[in-house]
Amino acid sequence: MPGLRPAGAPPVPITVPDLPEKLPWKMVNGAKEFHIRCTPVQREFLPGLYMDVWGYNGLMPGPTIEAVEGDRVRLVVHNDLPESTTVHWHGLEMPIRFDGIPGVTQPPIRPGATFTSEFDLHQNGTFFYHSHDAMQEGIGMVGLFIIYPKQAHEPRVDRDFVLLSQEWAVLPGATIPNTMSMEFNLFTFNGRSGPYVTPLVCKLGERVRIRFVNFSAIDHHPFHLHGHTFWVTGTEAGRIPPSAWIPGNTVLVGVAQVREIEFIANNVGDWPLHCHMFHHMMNFMSTMVGPMGGHTVQGMRAGQSSTGGMGIATGGPALSSEAFGPSLGRSMGEQTSMDRAVGNMTVMPPGVGGHGMHGATRRRVPGSPVGMLDMPVDLAPEQLRKLNKGETRGMRRDWYTGVEGLFTVVRVLPPDLFEQVMSGRGDVPPGASIPGGESAPPTPGGHHHHSG
Repeated sequence: MPGLRPAGAPPVPITVPDLPEKLPWKMVNGAKEFHIRCTPVQREFLPGLYMDVWGYNGLMPGPTIEAVEGDRVRLVVHNDLPESTTVHWHGLEMPIRFDGIPGVTQPPIRPGATFTSEFDLHQNGTFFYHSHDAMQEGIGMVGLFIIYPKQAHEPRVDRDFVLLSQEWAVLPGATIPNTMSMEFNLFTFNGRSGPYVTPLVCKLGERVRIRFVNFSAIDHHPFHLHGHTFWVTGTEAGRIPPSAWIPGNTVLVGVAQVREIEFIANNVGDWPLHCHMFHHMMNFMSTMVGPMGGHTVQGMRAGQSSTGGMGIATGGPALSSEAFGPSLGRSMGEQTSMDRAVGNMTVMPPGVGGHGMHGATRRRVPGSPVGMLDMPVDLAPEQLRKLNKGETRGMRRDWYTGVEGLFTVVRVLPPDLFEQVMSGRGDVPPGASIPGGESAPPTPGGHHHHSG
């Protein structure tokens, strides 16, 4: 099914939400020359939450490299880090001396040194570049490498988005991710976590491509799109022949894989797009420090072994605090210990019962409260300003209360509303993009921020 783009049009440039920077280049001796600097970075994962990570050219993920099939590229890597590094061009076919594997194909790039790779591009598709040191990968050293075909693939797309997923272990009070951890509690698209991820805005009737890149450490992600059926049209190795396209609404993207999907935006509304792993739709799944819901839980103890600190069970009694106690991980007793009742916030003291239901009723229901939907969301004006960016104009009030982790929104708007939202002109009432608008009344006792 074609979209709105006319025949003969060149490939549409990609859009990378929250990472618009493209790596500049200049033609030098017949090659497109790019300069890549390996640098420490401070990245705002959520409004006001800045993490100390590493990346390229002051960005994490690094700036996107764009080229065209048939180009000759020269990639000059400058190491501004305090330790050695290399850069691997993931999925690209080039002379082995440029593959970027320290000790195997080249010496490490020492601090203050440079290394230059130069080769011809004979592929097209979604690729990426990253350090080939595991700890450096875990602290953010990755960037997109997009190679456009000489002529646009058929049928031509009108919009082309890229979402690069990563996962992080962030302990309470920390600003540096724990790269030794194999358990994760914060998930990002293009370096930001929902609801801080900018929505993907498209026009009714357009053909849309979304390129998923999974740079997570160990987790695969089943990405699910609401309200539409798509076709899987590409992988990290390039375009899939149309006869092998697979229809679906959920696509599993494994670690280091790419999956490209295409669909016709034929259903008006603000449609969730998210990883369907339950815990990947949350932020900060770690043992809390201090009171939570009227009872106290314990923080992580200092001096644990590496396995204990990563939440890996090592045996012992069922309620052993060493094996199953407070941790960041998937252990059986997250937020439990020998001196606390085991349960999912079931035992609530008098007077504590949440906001969406009467407290007394909730206390009579085993397992309640389980979710966070009825808890108040009190955000500072500056946080609200950052969340309610131009691309969210016309979304329902408090839209951000249902968005966390690997979660964003695909907005399919009628042409007139699309132009109004994207131009920033005029008043767009909350709920304008949902047929029926703000039809649902506030939940009794709930907290609504009228930020539209």
